[in-house]
Amino acid sequence: MGATREVNPLDVLDLRRTSFPPIHFEYMDIPFSYNMEESIIEWIDVNLRNRFYVGKNVRLDRDTNKLVNVLTVGFEDPKELSYFALACPVLKYQ
Repeated sequence: MGATREVNPLDVLDLRRTSFPPIHFEYMDIPFSYNMEESIIEWIDVNLRNRFYVGKNVRLDRDTNKLVNVLTVGFEDPKELSYFALACPVLKYQ
């Protein structure tokens, strides 16, 4: 018999992933590569519980003075950002 997951009200109401980056979230930028966004969203959906933001962005690389594409990932709960940075297997392949 398989394990049952507890129902998350934010998932039921489709409120977990925000469409804009709220100011009170904690963020990290990841160098963007093909198909990374979908894999990260899927990992977050399965492994974390609170609200999050994932979106493409452009940042200035201070070393080369060039614009680079990044994936900005943010979490309402700072503990989830720490767990994501340490445990998400997608980050190992960047």
